[in-house]
Amino acid sequence: MDNLNGISAFVRAAETCSFVAAGRLLGVSASAVGKSVARLEEKLGVRLLNRSTRRISLSNEGALFYERCQRILADLGDAEAELSHLTEAPRGKLRVSLPVIGYRFILPLLADFTQQYPEIELDLDFNDRLVDVVAEGIDVAVRSGVLSDSRLMARELGPFAFSIVSAPAYFARHGVPAMPRDLEQHGCVRYKFPSTGKLQEWQLFRTPGQEGELRLRTVLTCNNIEALIGAATQGVGLAYLPDFLVKDAIARGELQAVLGEYLRHASKFWILWPSSRHLSPKLRVFVDFLSAHLHFSGPARGPRPANFHAAADAGPSS
Repeated sequence: MDNLNGISAFVRAAETCSFVAAGRLLGVSASAVGKSVARLEEKLGVRLLNRSTRRISLSNEGALFYERCQRILADLGDAEAELSHLTEAPRGKLRVSLPVIGYRFILPLLADFTQQYPEIELDLDFNDRLVDVVAEGIDVAVRSGVLSDSRLMARELGPFAFSIVSAPAYFARHGVPAMPRDLEQHGCVRYKFPSTGKLQEWQLFRTPGQEGELRLRTVLTCNNIEALIGAATQGVGLAYLPDFLVKDAIARGELQAVLGEYLRHASKFWILWPSSRHLSPKLRVFVDFLSAHLHFSGPARGPRPANFHAAADAGPSS
């Protein structure tokens, strides 16, 4: 413990360039700070601080030791905060970023969550742009696709599949595609990523003789999945959409799915939070709650035709 007191005294003295100021921060006298640093120097056998009548400064050896000691005290503070969080009740505002379509899966869970954790205030931001979680002060985000920000911690919420759908009236007018290549004869409504402007690729398995680039005839592009669902329901064209979003419309007969046996699971949902942030009680219970209650896996696919060839990776999903 005496070593820790010495390290703390040394770091505060180095930061303030004053034993008096360090003592005020630590709640002890300047003399006590000076003696703690002197004992530490004696034990290490080096001079850590250069003293003069006006100020103190780091020696060369002290500068090296100071960097290490800063990390030690920071880690100790993190450990103490983590332990205090274990007994602290979850409370306070939690800023949550979700894709626009996220209201479909988060709203049915809110009543149970707020009942279990009445002291947490949820601030939900539904936005399809790629938010900077750290810079914008977001506590936690739900996103799908490829993870690329090393500043974030992540937990997988689950995979989901896609369906190719349109209105039954559309298929009555234009026919039902039987093979992936048949899509080239149909109008397609495509999702455009807000962050890049690129169109989402449609990931399908190909049969022999049907390999190569699939040239989709695009009749509409949109950066909002809700609008794509509406366009497909109105029979504007075929849409490639997460099947957990269209399964109810399919059950009601508003949409019809095609080429199911040629589609493959293409993405996952993740819950993300800044790696520099402690897993506070409010954040911890929210992450655990979503992990336990959100399930995105679509219905089982039909058997794949023999000798499938996978289409090239399409990159991140919506």
